[in-house]
Amino acid sequence: MLPAPNRLRQRADFTSAVRSSGGSRAGSRLLVVHAHQTDARAGLPPRVGFVVSRAVGNAVVRTRTKRRLRALVAARLDAIPAGTDLVVRANPAAGQATSGELAAALDPLVHKVIGRIGGLA
Repeated sequence: MLPAPNRLRQRADFTSAVRSSGGSRAGSRLLVVHAHQTDARAGLPPRVGFVVSRAVGNAVVRTRTKRRLRALVAARLDAIPAGTDLVVRANPAAGQATSGELAAALDPLVHKVIGRIGGLA
């Protein structure tokens, strides 16, 4: 479970992370990751949101996919710089993927988008 300060909850926050001109996006067969750098100097923690649509599967499959993604991101939260908003969108194939496959898809995508927005030195 992600701590409350690390969750994206407002529609406007999701929209700014996904549609931001200063943000970055990277995708694979299973996932698409969007990142947007907010004001890191304000000491804001990294925030993460998840989008799992009906195309992924029925309610059981969507919930399981969301839980797996939340657990994977929670374990990697320290690697996300302060002031970064991240949105992880599951593609339809993610519903049939194992946790290991999701982790293998997530790691390079997160590293790529954070590097593009200048979060990694």
